[in-house]
Amino acid sequence: MDFALTPEQEAIKEAARRFAREKIAPDYQKREREPGLDRRLVKETAALGLIGVSIPEEFGGLGLDGVTAGLVTEELAYADFNVGSLIVMGSLIAYILERNAQPEAAAEWLPKLASGEALAALGLTEPRGGSDAANLILRAEKSGDEYVLNGEKTSITLADQADLVVLFARTGKPEDGARGVSAFIVPLNQKGVSRTRFDDVGCKATGRGSLFFDNVRVPREYMLGAEGKGFTQVMQGFDFSRVLLGLQCLAPAQASLDEAWQYSTERRAFGAPLAQYQGVTFPLAEADTLLAAARALCYRTLWLRDRGLPHTAEAAMCKWWPPKLAYEVIHQCLLTHGHYGYTTDLPHQQRMRDVLGIQIGDGTAQIMKLIIARERVGKVAVQYAQ
Repeated sequence: MDFALTPEQEAIKEAARRFAREKIAPDYQKREREPGLDRRLVKETAALGLIGVSIPEEFGGLGLDGVTAGLVTEELAYADFNVGSLIVMGSLIAYILERNAQPEAAAEWLPKLASGEALAALGLTEPRGGSDAANLILRAEKSGDEYVLNGEKTSITLADQADLVVLFARTGKPEDGARGVSAFIVPLNQKGVSRTRFDDVGCKATGRGSLFFDNVRVPREYMLGAEGKGFTQVMQGFDFSRVLLGLQCLAPAQASLDEAWQYSTERRAFGAPLAQYQGVTFPLAEADTLLAAARALCYRTLWLRDRGLPHTAEAAMCKWWPPKLAYEVIHQCLLTHGHYGYTTDLPHQQRMRDVLGIQIGDGTAQIMKLIIARERVGKVAVQYAQ
């Protein structure tokens, strides 16, 4: 594996860093108190090609590799974890649409995602099944050239802001499990769609909530993949988003660590800078080491993906370990800042609350470890788990 970035990757990374540090970072804490993402900021980010970094050029994106998407995710999330979500969600939805949507549907929606005109959500989780993702009740009944949707999705990021949702619905029998699930593009501005917003601990700018569908009609052309194959076909994109989620969490942890190192040279105690005391610097040194290791894992996984090599187990590693590590590192940095770190004047508490949610959403650590075990020993792991 070559650790050197190409000149193009260096240029995009630098452009993303400059925009993130100058435009996004100053209002990170302020945006938590505002109702939703600033659509002007979304479009500014998109105008630089950052949201569409992995969207094909024919649809208005940059059409670049997974490693580059990871670099952009890190730079934006370093400044604001929630803005980093735009790359994670945009890359996942774009991957799904590019590979599974009808050509007309892809041409309709991918340019809107790349330009920041539209925000997309993923509609998988339902009230009775979080980790049991294939246990769906929301139904899609065929009616002529359309499907009629009825049911509820919950714990949906951007639920009250998204313009469309990639929705998983049951078209087969309940006993069919994953084999009876289909996926659809569903615009959310139509009759029969209603939404709620949760009062969560963190990630307040992106937000999370429920989506309700009451006889919502979707044209057959908006189905993704074949009927009854949506779960197995569309879920393949999750290996990509899981790695980006890992980098999204590592970035604010790195931001807090950078600030903690700086603080250790400025704050004095017992007549000397804190940096002279091993009790202060050793935990930071350990955090620096672990972040470097986790980051290497993520980029190696993206490197495997870009070469078409197996990386499902590695993607699951990126999803369970970096979010947990990021929370622990930010916590340590908060403690390093002492009583001042415990105030809301500093961003450590907000970063800690933001990354915490990724230990729950998009697959818990237990599910990720089950995936790793399944990749290593096959069906034996699944049978034992059941």
